[in-house]
Amino acid sequence: MNMPPRRLENIHTDKGKVPVYATGIVEQPWDSYSADDHAVWKLLYERQRKLLVGRAADEFLKAQDAMGMTPDHIPKFSDINAVLEPATGWTLLGVEGLLPELDFFDHLANRRFPVTWWIRRPDQVDYIEEPDLFHDLFGHVPLLMLPAFAEYMAAYGRGGVKAHGIGPEALVNLTRLYWYTVEFGLIQQKDGLRIYGSGIVSSTGESLYSLESDSPNRICFDLERIMQTRYRIDTFQKTYFVIDSFQQLMDATAPDFTPIYARLAEKESVPAGTVLETDGIVHRGTGAGWPTDADV
Repeated sequence: MNMPPRRLENIHTDKGKVPVYATGIVEQPWDSYSADDHAVWKLLYERQRKLLVGRAADEFLKAQDAMGMTPDHIPKFSDINAVLEPATGWTLLGVEGLLPELDFFDHLANRRFPVTWWIRRPDQVDYIEEPDLFHDLFGHVPLLMLPAFAEYMAAYGRGGVKAHGIGPEALVNLTRLYWYTVEFGLIQQKDGLRIYGSGIVSSTGESLYSLESDSPNRICFDLERIMQTRYRIDTFQKTYFVIDSFQQLMDATAPDFTPIYARLAEKESVPAGTVLETDGIVHRGTGAGWPTDADV
């Protein structure tokens, strides 16, 4: 009898949370999902999809439809792969939870996207610390249908493998790039500002806050500025960076980052929420109500 894969979540101690990492690849145990699991997917999918119309990038919504995602049940990774791989060469892999950095980079570099096999419990519908199946599949996967974004993600993986060999400061710079683009990026469309970052599109609260609140700063995309900027993991973002197109994202990040890492090593990091004189401002926020503890 095959043992079901593990569900790995952070361990909480009196000194704080401890991330738990695993490297194993697992088969999606689709037949083992409970009625509650499918109900959570349905609730989250319907709620977010309704909210994202007119807020998410057009390409995101079209890609989600093209992949055949519906609220009816948790999608099968094999069904997604049958559409995704012919489109851009990417495939999904089932994982138990967080991956070590180098394993994650290697998967991306080889156009394999790790998706957590388990979905949050009903009592975690409104908040969960770890990336679960809903965050990964609903939030991350659709844009892998776009050739420019798919290539950006593969290039990011290759860059991550290289940065891992350079040292911890390079990894910090690269992590900030992922955070402010893949997780919390905004894009300027002809009809207005839209969301594409998975951390936003999978969150009801941040979907509204990122576009409609006066608090955060929205700054034009600048590669080195992003890699210099600290970020928040415990609240909505103080700063969002705005791209003009997914091709701009790919073009800006195509050059070798080695000299960029060297330049950034000579500079101080920038706290989240800071506005510099050189910034191209889409919107300057008030910063009202921001917590004051340290950024990452």
